[in-house]
Amino acid sequence: MTNTMWTRGVEWLAAAAADPRSCTWEWDHGEGTALLEAGRFWDVLSVPDRLGLLALDLLWRPGLPPPGPTLVDTAAGRVGFFVPPDPSGGCTGAGVRYATEGAWVAVPPPYRPARFLEWLVPPDGTGTLHSPGALKAALRQADGTLAVLAPLCGR
Repeated sequence: MTNTMWTRGVEWLAAAAADPRSCTWEWDHGEGTALLEAGRFWDVLSVPDRLGLLALDLLWRPGLPPPGPTLVDTAAGRVGFFVPPDPSGGCTGAGVRYATEGAWVAVPPPYRPARFLEWLVPPDGTGTLHSPGALKAALRQADGTLAVLAPLCGR
């Protein structure tokens, strides 16, 4: 990513903060994470890491548009997909968490990891998010693949 893309990504993410300036200052000088409120510009669909990593791989294919911002939390073993806001609560299912209005999400800056949080696909500042339909299809396919592999892997 170019410096301009990093700058736009920072501005886009920080816009979700109560105080965008203090958010960017914290990223540059503090612990490296900021708590941002979901539900205004984006929601976050969080799934177990094996499922999320496989789904992201399915979304990242030639001929498809690039996937939206995707965050991994290695401590929690979760992958978070940034999707358009859905006041109805979005997807549900076993192991699925959905952060929307009223929920807060810890995020590092787009240009580096912080503690256990790292961008797999950083925001580019254009506002591109995951398509809920494409994400749902990739998660379904990934879940089917993991179900087939589970007996082979002794799980």
